[in-house]
Amino acid sequence: MARLIDEFNLRGREFVFKDRLDAGKRLGEKLQQVLGKILDGWVLAIPAGGVPVAYMVSKILGLPLDVAVVRKIQIPWNTEAGFGALAWDGTLNLNHEILAGLGLTKKQVDESIAKTRKILKVRMEKLRGRKSFPNLEGKTVILVDDGLATGYTMLTAVEAVAKHQPEKIVVAIPTGSMDAVELLVDNPNISLIVCLNIRGGPIFAVADAYQQWYDLTDEETKKYLAGS
Repeated sequence: MARLIDEFNLRGREFVFKDRLDAGKRLGEKLQQVLGKILDGWVLAIPAGGVPVAYMVSKILGLPLDVAVVRKIQIPWNTEAGFGALAWDGTLNLNHEILAGLGLTKKQVDESIAKTRKILKVRMEKLRGRKSFPNLEGKTVILVDDGLATGYTMLTAVEAVAKHQPEKIVVAIPTGSMDAVELLVDNPNISLIVCLNIRGGPIFAVADAYQQWYDLTDEETKKYLAGS
């Protein structure tokens, strides 16, 4: 079971961060306090929203930054929601609880996965080009996103990274739903979860933790990665 650290004074609160950079700064400072000096590690951001957060984390910790390209598998009639996630290396996680209530045929599920795979390929080319994936073996890997709704995107990133045999996987997010955090706490690949703002309740939106919120373009994302 992973160790979980949050901020007691932020529990259940909304609009606690100015923007993603502010969240990344506060998250980086918390990680620095908890982990101390990391001699050999990587910060991996889940794009796009996780990149500015991870950019600040990498600056504060003095670690190199790269991306772990993972994408939710969208429900055909509701692209804002998903029934699982797919990683850059083909690692797949399906949320069978959600799938059971959707009534999708196997063909519809397969088509959604194939569509996601094509999108991932394009995003990988845009954000990473031909650059080889970093060597993570024996290192501390800090996986960063701007928040956890269901947790399946991060879960898929964790399982993909675990194949590279890092010494330790740390999940670091500014905000997350209680359900998502509980999903990840039980994952044996994760050593530590740092989630500053944990919120419960039947409705959760990552955006509700931020005073300023918008979707990042690929150009903005690449600028942060280039600035690392």
